[in-house]
Amino acid sequence: MRKILVLIVILCVLCSINGFINNKFKTKIIKYEKSKTLMTSTSTIVTSNVDPMVIAKQVDTIDVIPRRFRKSTKQLATIGPASSNIEMIEKLFLSGADTFRLNFSHGEHSEKAKIVDMIRAIEKKYNHPICILADLQGPKLRVGSFENDKVILVSGQKFKFDLKDELGSPDRVRLPHPEILNTLKSGDILLLDDGKLRMKVIDTTMKQLGNDGSVTCEVVIGGALSNRKGVNTPTIVIPMSPLTTKDRKDLEFALTLSIDWVALSFVQTPADITELRGLAGKKVKIMAKLEKPSAIDYLDEIVDLADGIMVARGDLGVEMNPWDVPLIQKRIVETCKIFGKPVVIATQMMESMIENPTPTRAEASDCATAIFDSSDAVMLSAESAAGKYPIESVTMQQLIINKVETDENYSNSLDKFAQDTMLKSKDATTAAITMAARTVSDIAKAKIILAFTASGGTVLRVAKIRPKVPIVAVCYNWEIARQLAIVWGVYPIVVAEPKDFNLRDELIKVCKVVKSKGFVDPEKDLITVTAGLPFGVPGTTNVCRVMSAAGPEYWFDEKGKLKKFEETPNSVY
Repeated sequence: MRKILVLIVILCVLCSINGFINNKFKTKIIKYEKSKTLMTSTSTIVTSNVDPMVIAKQVDTIDVIPRRFRKSTKQLATIGPASSNIEMIEKLFLSGADTFRLNFSHGEHSEKAKIVDMIRAIEKKYNHPICILADLQGPKLRVGSFENDKVILVSGQKFKFDLKDELGSPDRVRLPHPEILNTLKSGDILLLDDGKLRMKVIDTTMKQLGNDGSVTCEVVIGGALSNRKGVNTPTIVIPMSPLTTKDRKDLEFALTLSIDWVALSFVQTPADITELRGLAGKKVKIMAKLEKPSAIDYLDEIVDLADGIMVARGDLGVEMNPWDVPLIQKRIVETCKIFGKPVVIATQMMESMIENPTPTRAEASDCATAIFDSSDAVMLSAESAAGKYPIESVTMQQLIINKVETDENYSNSLDKFAQDTMLKSKDATTAAITMAARTVSDIAKAKIILAFTASGGTVLRVAKIRPKVPIVAVCYNWEIARQLAIVWGVYPIVVAEPKDFNLRDELIKVCKVVKSKGFVDPEKDLITVTAGLPFGVPGTTNVCRVMSAAGPEYWFDEKGKLKKFEETPNSVY
């Protein structure tokens, strides 16, 4: 029944534009004028025969701005010592960065406030919403210190962890986390120093002796263990909050700034998302960082509760087998697409560019794979925060995005996913309308899909089916627009909110804006419109319409000439 309803709605919409489809219109390339607009429909793309060293050495001379505002996959750049001035942030933005990440593991609150102010100044200068992500550090589990700063452990030896406030020795060390010691049991695994050392629990006396007890392990993979090295616990769920005292202070401060998303580190269970939601409220969106195996066990529940997901492959790669991580990454991306939640691929994306002006071929392929999988965004960490080539790193990612997104295989994969998503949707009416908008845009060669939204819901539903044209999100406040800037294919615009919503009046107003942005040529182009009426009611995506980019009062005659028609009492808008 659901499939029949979907097909009926799509056929009805297609029939309504049948007369137009039989006419042949030529699309006009809009020339980019740097002084007037950020958008362009040029098809000029930097190809693989460009010398990457030229890109690295002369990045400022490359015309990346047109494609920067036409890509679907978004880019996150972390701000740090190498990129914390307004000139560098502006260059990163123009090179492709859609979202800036503030890493609360480093830096003072005052520094973060200044960076936010700089980003908002750039946003105002270009009249283009920019998303800001505040990334909370999360609990850092570390061993204590050693009498001689480090010890050498050999495979097969026994080694103990306890709570004694004493310097460590070759036989034991303090692990100041009773939550871990009380949870460990025989057979559990401990990883130390980013997985370089591996131990297996063979005995514990914590239950019998309490804080005087210890956990005895056998060293499986030995090596040097020095002061304050990190500990990973891949086989247990630690009964502790993912929010430390520091995180709570950082969150409280971040909420006083104009940030848009908060990333929660080391999520283990759905309860962690619920805890953060209770503290953050509805002011910001929540992104769950998946870096623990236990989070994968609750994948559907966590994706459902969170507003977005980050595949944090650093710690995930430590706690899971390296050969499992690529499959887990694909599973997370597919789950997010089914739920319609944005997903970010992070960690080691262009790591060699911390020191070098170009990436390794493996890194380029890694980035391309994330794009081919239709991830919402790819992220840079130290590459843009502390590396020698922050601009080149962002530019390189953008060039890879542009190349992949013009590949026929990429386009075909989007078609297949759109069909699969439509059939899996729980809301047949919404799926039918959004799929109709995508199909109409393809057949009628519409330049954009115009999505009116009060909360972002309509835009997320359209992005979920991955259309081949930009999704222009019509927002009535900057907060929603900024939150949507991280979503695949979405370019938010902010317009004045009317006292009484009238779709015709709003279309006339918005058509002027998308023209000024360079999205469309009003003399030739078409726009597909989708919205929910009554406007402002969540979950009511129920409108799909094709119209001239000149406005709702214009259409093409039988010769393809644009004409304005008179309004009548029976006019339908």
